[in-house]
Amino acid sequence: MSVQSEFLAKACAAARAAGHVFPEMAACEAALESGWGHSRLTEEANNLFGQKQDAGRNEGVGTLAMPTREFLRGEWVTVEAEWVKFADWQASFAGRMQILRALSAEYASYAAALRAKTPEQFVQLVSERWSTDPRRAAKVVEIYDAHRAALTVV
Repeated sequence: MSVQSEFLAKACAAARAAGHVFPEMAACEAALESGWGHSRLTEEANNLFGQKQDAGRNEGVGTLAMPTREFLRGEWVTVEAEWVKFADWQASFAGRMQILRALSAEYASYAAALRAKTPEQFVQLVSERWSTDPRRAAKVVEIYDAHRAALTVV
């Protein structure tokens, strides 16, 4: 089993255990967001999705301050941010669902994503607000398509 397949198996199991919708696609999102589990944020905070600290909306076990790259006003810039620390990957997926549900009343794309009929529709709708990367959804779908066979056995 490849390192990528192992990551997806572990992430998919954590997503399922957390009750995440479309756990296979969520595992692919986590692969993109976390650099296949090798980002500092994942290694130090079990934060697979780049979830920033937001009082009252995240139930982490602490905060990690570090810089991030954001696509703002048409260019990539580095900004300092505070990130949620999670106890484990399951908690990261559960926190992800918690924030999507909490913000679904405020952001129509999150509400629509939670009602999506396909994994591709889900990631397209979530990506409208989740990330500043304009190619995020396409990148996640590329991972999903490339690893679809491995995802069907996890």
